[in-house]
Amino acid sequence: MPDPSTAGNTAGSAPRSLAEALRARDDEGLGALLRARPDLLSPVPGDVTQLATRAGTRASVVRALDRLDRFALQAAEALAVGPEPCPYAVLESLLSGDTGTTSGADNGARAELPRALATLRDQALVWGDDDRLRLVRTARELLAPSASRPSPTGLGPTVAEATAGMSPTRIQEIVAAVGLPATHDPVSAVTALTALFTDPARMSALLDEAPAEAHQVLGRLVWGPPYGEVTPHPTPPVRWLRDRGLLLPATARTVLLPREVALHLRGGLAHRVTEPLAPAVPVHREHRPQLVDANAAGQALAALSTVEELVKSWEHAGPAVLRAGGLSVRDLKRTASALDTDEPSAAFWVELAYAAGLLASDGEADERYAPTPAFDDWIELPPAERWSALAAAWLTATRTPGLVGEQDAKGRTLSALGAELDRSAAPEVRRRVLGMLADLPEGGAADPAAILARLAWERPVRGTSELRSRLARWTLTEAEVLGVTGRGALSAPGRALLEGRDPAPPLAPLLPEPVDHVLLQADLTAVAPGPLRRALAEVLAVLAEVESKGGATVYRFTPGSVRRALDAGHTAVDLHSFLAEHSRTPVPQPLSYLVDDVARRHGHLRVGAASSYVRCDDDGMLNEILADKRSAGLGLRRLAPTVLAAQAEPTALLDGLRAMGYAPAAESRTGDVLVARADAHRTPARALPVPVPDGPPVPDATLLGAAVRAIRAGDLAATAVRREPSSPSGSTAPGELPRTSAAETLATVQAAALTGSAVWIGYVNADGAASQRVIAPVRVEGGFVTGYDHTADEVRTFALHRITGVAELAEDHI
Repeated sequence: MPDPSTAGNTAGSAPRSLAEALRARDDEGLGALLRARPDLLSPVPGDVTQLATRAGTRASVVRALDRLDRFALQAAEALAVGPEPCPYAVLESLLSGDTGTTSGADNGARAELPRALATLRDQALVWGDDDRLRLVRTARELLAPSASRPSPTGLGPTVAEATAGMSPTRIQEIVAAVGLPATHDPVSAVTALTALFTDPARMSALLDEAPAEAHQVLGRLVWGPPYGEVTPHPTPPVRWLRDRGLLLPATARTVLLPREVALHLRGGLAHRVTEPLAPAVPVHREHRPQLVDANAAGQALAALSTVEELVKSWEHAGPAVLRAGGLSVRDLKRTASALDTDEPSAAFWVELAYAAGLLASDGEADERYAPTPAFDDWIELPPAERWSALAAAWLTATRTPGLVGEQDAKGRTLSALGAELDRSAAPEVRRRVLGMLADLPEGGAADPAAILARLAWERPVRGTSELRSRLARWTLTEAEVLGVTGRGALSAPGRALLEGRDPAPPLAPLLPEPVDHVLLQADLTAVAPGPLRRALAEVLAVLAEVESKGGATVYRFTPGSVRRALDAGHTAVDLHSFLAEHSRTPVPQPLSYLVDDVARRHGHLRVGAASSYVRCDDDGMLNEILADKRSAGLGLRRLAPTVLAAQAEPTALLDGLRAMGYAPAAESRTGDVLVARADAHRTPARALPVPVPDGPPVPDATLLGAAVRAIRAGDLAATAVRREPSSPSGSTAPGELPRTSAAETLATVQAAALTGSAVWIGYVNADGAASQRVIAPVRVEGGFVTGYDHTADEVRTFALHRITGVAELAEDHI
């Protein structure tokens, strides 16, 4: 039996409509509906009738059905194929089966049905008392079977629906074939057939007469789809079933299994598998919490390094923005190569930096992506706080980098940073997945298949469920590489993030302290035994190339990297001093030789702008350059023994000479060496990307309270009983705004102000919106009436010329 607390309106008269059912709710019940379906609040309904109408619209019902769990949805589907109205006992039988049958063995459906029914009632999808349960008409239309849209239950139309276009003679033939007496009209004949098919004893006796092959035909259709093709000359078993109405024609070549017959064969079950209980998410693997946190901290540190490397690589010449927005495939591949990762991972890091507000388009004519000013603030934060900003942005972002490379509905490829990557369900799915991990003991990791099964039960609607499953898989992967989880288990910082606490304090002790030294080796490499202090890391990033990353980063010194440091303004003395100061090992002799050799050759050639020129005191070197075939593309010609002119731009000339093995230096118009340290490009200040909401936000308690009061007040105004008007001009049809002359309006509100009574008015505001209100006037002057507005539950002032009419309330409603 249902729980009395959720059994619905069983006391007093039964509601005759959804509006009456909603009107019978208390304020808490109305608030529960508006909280579960916040789209009903946009805008706030004027009264309960408007609320009921809006709750029955197709868009709102579809949204509500999408948010039902599997068993609540199965209960709604059972109501859609059951009688209307449907008694509670019949609904229970549809979900748990006929008592005494094998298929009717209770799997928890009877115990869980009150909860599912309460969910449907709270969301105004079902109304009526337990003896007369009714599914909202729109929901019934969406869930009931039809020829174009099979029911999720696999059931077909009823006998009455399937025989709607059948000739009376054919119906009488079927009645006679099953041994029923003839009737005078097809309606009574169909009623008799329906009574036979729903009588278990008579139906069993009829099926006992069927050939064995006929049972096989029924077995193929019983769980759906209920339609089957037949030839112009069907086999004897099919003909036997068709003659007795156990199969009815749908088209000239198709037959269907009537719903009543299928339910009998199923043992009364509407679904083949009823799932009243959510699948469990047990512990799949257990790890020590300390190991989980250590693994997550390592991933967090790697994430910070990757994001920093990515953003800095776009400082001087970021990738161009596509005309349609987003990052080109070529630039994504280039970014993946620079980060030493694959393209899906590169797309994730790019989208993460964008969500955190560290990257954006610069808005220039030649639009490119570049770091934002927020990056400069972020880079100065302690590592734990930097990670906290990234993790918070990831958790709330609606951007889904997993879609990059796929195609949209129009066949266009989805690009990283493109406008089509937002999926409003992403934040909710991320929180739900992390919430399941948080429900496990510390250090416990769940099987991804169990998480996906649980999500599919919570949101089973096709399309919605598929997207949520993909989002869940991406969440598990992204949480691991970001450090929210470690070895599949939720880390301490990840738990703090999920609970709305600052994750920086739990993470900070887990991160290693930055070191101020490296270990120089004889093979021209340097090993950083941990994260480097910022000043050291910035100089070393210019002086050497990163060879490998991990717990210890390996840098390699090359002639090109040393030249890059010299171009940036460092001298050979500076570099020797820097290496000696920050190395825990002696500076290897090969490295000292490398620095001295590159420094000795650096700047021997000078390049300036003529268009461009090359200047060198050694005319032999200039002869060597002119004789080199690789210099042909530079357009060089001699102007003087120590000067060559070039057709190429200075930058192209520098690159060309360096490619030939020389170490030229750029010089200014005054002959001074130019320091090649490009200014880092920044976008104008940018706000963080705004997540795309999944429908209207859930209202808070203040908004819910105000909305409920407004609906109650509007309902009072709409249902107030008015006193019969004394003049014909004041006559009003039910539900219409009152119509009175200006003189009558003024006289009535003045009288109400003197007596302190309430009146019912029609009012048109400045936007032309008409409404009905119950007000208690307190002052009438200057063309305005001020009074307490019961509809808005506040004192308001109304312009008299905007009042369309006024009526006194009946004595028992004042």
